Amino acid sequence: MNTVRVRIAPSPTGDPHVGTAYIALFNMIFARHFEGQFILRIEDTDQTRSRPEYETTIIEALKWCGLKWDEGPDVGGPYGPYRQSERTEIYQKYAYELVERGYAYKCFATPEELLEMREVAAKQGKRVGYDRRYRNLSAAEIQEREAAGQSFVIRLKVPLTGECVFDDQIKGRITTPWADVDDQVLLKSDGFPTYHLANVVDDALMKITHVIRGDEWMSSTPKHICLYQALNLQPPLFLHMPLLLGKDGRKLSKRKNPTSIFYFRDSGYLPEALMNFLTLMGYSMPGEREIYSLQEIIADFDHKRIGISGAFFDLQKLNWLNQKKIIESIPEDKLWERIVSWKFNEDFFRKLMPLIHTRIKTFSDFIELCDFFFISDLKLSPERITIKGLTPDATTLVLQAMIWSLDEGENWKGDGLERASHEVADCFGISHKKAIMPLLFLSLTGKQVGPPLFDAITLLGKDITRVRFLQAIELLGGISSKKMDLLKKNWEKRDCKALILPPQTA
Repeated sequence: MNTVRVRIAPSPTGDPHVGTAYIALFNMIFARHFEGQFILRIEDTDQTRSRPEYETTIIEALKWCGLKWDEGPDVGGPYGPYRQSERTEIYQKYAYELVERGYAYKCFATPEELLEMREVAAKQGKRVGYDRRYRNLSAAEIQEREAAGQSFVIRLKVPLTGECVFDDQIKGRITTPWADVDDQVLLKSDGFPTYHLANVVDDALMKITHVIRGDEWMSSTPKHICLYQALNLQPPLFLHMPLLLGKDGRKLSKRKNPTSIFYFRDSGYLPEALMNFLTLMGYSMPGEREIYSLQEIIADFDHKRIGISGAFFDLQKLNWLNQKKIIESIPEDKLWERIVSWKFNEDFFRKLMPLIHTRIKTFSDFIELCDFFFISDLKLSPERITIKGLTPDATTLVLQAMIWSLDEGENWKGDGLERASHEVADCFGISHKKAIMPLLFLSLTGKQVGPPLFDAITLLGKDITRVRFLQAIELLGGISSKKMDLLKKNWEKRDCKALILPPQTA
C-alpha cells in the first residue's frame, strides 16, 4: 500500500467553522493511524470572498483544536505552494490541455442565457440547467467569437450516456447517471479555476491517496471522477463523512447554531473535549465508549466504524463531555491556572477595567455588572426580552436584521454594532433609543443597564455576540421559513416597516 496522504482544504471566506475542524480531525486521525501524512491546503480561488485574515484565523482555530499537519502554507512541504491562488498557471495549463484533447470546451454563455436555461430546466423538472449549447462549436465559430471579444469559461465534457460508478469507503457502491451531471465549469472567465478543477489537479499532484470530506460533496464526486479520467489520472479513494446536523435535522448552519470554533474557545470549552465530541459525531468506538483521548482513537481507528447517517450536534452532550474532561484531566491544583488562561487573565482585565471604572460603588459590584462576559447562557425569558411596542414576532425580525447588517458591514465590533443598530432602526421605523438599545442590552448582556454597550461588545467578541442574537430569536419562538423569505425581500430594499404590526413610530 502506498503511503497514506490525506488533506483538509478549507476556503478562507469566513469564520473557522466547527465542520472544518470535524473533517480535519478525521483526516488527521486517518493519517496518524496509517503513519501517513496530513496536509493543509488553502482553497482561495474565490477572489471576491477569500481574505488573508480568514486564512490566519483558520490556522489559529485548527491549532487551538490540537490539530497538526505535516505540510501546509505555514510549514511548507515538497508539493507546494499550498495556496491555490499561487497555483493558477498550473490549473490553466491542465484546462487548456483538456480543450486541446477534446475533453473540455470553451463556453460563451452569457449570464442572461444561463438564467434562461435554469428557468427552462426548472419548468421541465430537470436537475441540470445548462443545455450544452456551446459544446459542439466549430473551430471557426470559436475563433469568430474570441475575435469579437466574447468572454468564455472552460467546461468539462461530461458523457451524455451511461453511468458513473464508484465505491465509497463509507457509503458503499454509488451509481449516478451521467445524464444527471452537468458540464461543469473548470476555468472561469477571469482565468481562475473552480473548486472542481483545482481540487482534482491538486489532489493528483500532491499524491493524495484518500479524500475524506463531508457528505455534501457526494454529488460532486462523479464530476471529479470524470475529470480524473479525462486527465488520465488514478482517482483517490473517497470517504464521505456524515453531516453535522442542527436540532432541526438540517446541516449545521451559523444562521441557527453556534458554529465558529472560536465560540467554543471563548465560551470556555476544552479543545480536547470538543475534539472528543466531534469524533462521536461520525464514529463509534469499540464497546460504545464515549470518553477517550485522541491517541486512543488513533490507535483503534477503523473506517468501517464511521457512521452513514447525519449526527445531531447536541450541545448538552458536549457540556456533559466537557465536564467529564475537566474532572478527569485537570487536577484541582491546576484548575485555576486553566481558568486564568481562558479569560481571567491580565490582558482581558486590562481591557475590561475602563468599562467599569466609574460604574462600581464597591468591588462587589463587579460580579453583577460583568457576569455576562463569563457565562455562556444568559438567564432570559420571553417576557423580559420583549420591548414595549414590539411584539415577540417583530422582535425576532429586528434581531435577524441586526445579524445581517453586521455581516454585511463585516464589523462586529462596537462601531459596527452602533452603525447596524441605526440602520435597523431606520429600516423598521422604530426608535433607536427606546426600542433598539434596550433590546440590544437585554439580548447581549441580559441587563437593562451595564457597561457601555458598544465597548462591551468589542470585548465580548463576534462569535458570542452572534450566538446571543440567535438564542434570543429562538427564545422568542424563532422565524419561519416563510417569514424569513419575506424579511429578506424587505431587507434588501431596506424597508421593513410593513412587517411590524401595528405600525411603529419613531
